[in-house]
Amino acid sequence: MKEQKQETVVQYLEALSSKSPIPGGGGAAALSAAFAFSLGMMVGNLTLGKKSYADFQEELEEIMKSLEEAKQKALALEAKDEEVFLPLSKAYSLPRETEEEQKIYRETMENCLIEASLVPTELLELCLEKLPLFARLQEKGSRIALSDVGVGAGFLKTAMESAILNVYINTKSMQNQEIKAKREAVCDRARMGISSLEEIIQAVENVVRGA
Repeated sequence: MKEQKQETVVQYLEALSSKSPIPGGGGAAALSAAFAFSLGMMVGNLTLGKKSYADFQEELEEIMKSLEEAKQKALALEAKDEEVFLPLSKAYSLPRETEEEQKIYRETMENCLIEASLVPTELLELCLEKLPLFARLQEKGSRIALSDVGVGAGFLKTAMESAILNVYINTKSMQNQEIKAKREAVCDRARMGISSLEEIIQAVENVVRGA
């Protein structure tokens, strides 16, 4: 959600469900990450200042700062996704009758694909960087908010799985093999991160179910 729009969640969902090319899945993925980071901060706020978690306070303050920065980056990526996807959606309609038009089409598409694939790649890198914070919150955060750690990890997992799809939908048509390989290598690393999130979610479920 772009700050200048001052959209409510309902307004955003209305726009998302329309036939407009923006916002789309890429922006929704970024917002999923923002929800994850916000939930992590909520758990932190419920833990800060509690005597029983005194040994975790200094580390927790750093975690909270890091999650706030991540939330702002995720929101910026949502806005950036809209900016880069609109030119790509228009590029598909470029004329391709003559050789010159075909050349322009290929060059324009390649540039748009490179730009469009960068946003979900950056989102994956952001999620991978902040993922360990959820493991720490699961281990050391307030037990009354443990389920929220799991929900946050779930949102982060969704964001990463969605971003992987958004990388591949762009790289599959990309001609630059070096950039394609770099983008897809991040997806490979992200899958390992998703496995870690699944472990966090399962650990939370085991506790809240009393297993």
